[in-house]
Amino acid sequence: MPTLTSRRALLFGIPALVLAGGIVTAGAMMRSVPDNVDLALDKPTAGGLYKTAITPEATPITVGSMHAWTVTLQTADGAPVKAAKIGINGGMPQHGHGLPTSPQVTKDLGDGRYLIEGMKFNMRGWWTLDLAIDGPKGPDTVSFNLVL
Repeated sequence: MPTLTSRRALLFGIPALVLAGGIVTAGAMMRSVPDNVDLALDKPTAGGLYKTAITPEATPITVGSMHAWTVTLQTADGAPVKAAKIGINGGMPQHGHGLPTSPQVTKDLGDGRYLIEGMKFNMRGWWTLDLAIDGPKGPDTVSFNLVL
C-alpha cells in the first residue's frame, strides 16, 4: 500500500517530468536555422522564367493570426505577368509539417501583382512558402524562407 509521501511524489513528480519533457521537446523543435538559408523575399524562379517577390500586407508577421500577402510576378526581363495561376504550399522543414491553412490567390491586383489570403503560421521558427506558377512563359516554381 502506497504511503502518503509516495502518493505526493507521484502527484507532483509525474507532472514535473511531463513538463520537463515538454521543455526538452520544445527546445529540440526550435532548432536553429541553418546559416545558408536564403531569406530574400524577391528572387528568380527555379527555372529562371520569372522574377518573383512576396510582401506581407502587415508587419510584423505574427503567429496565430491570418495574413494576406502580395506576390509580384514579372518575366525574366521585367514585364508584369498577367493572368498567371499561382498555387501555394509550404511548411516547416525542421518539423516535417505543412501550413496549417490553405492559402489561395484571391485577387489579381494588376501589374503582375496577386493577393494571397488565408496564410497562417501557428508557431515560431523556420517556414517555407512555395509557389507553383503557371504563366505565359510556362510553369515554374519558387520557394521563399521565412523565420518568425
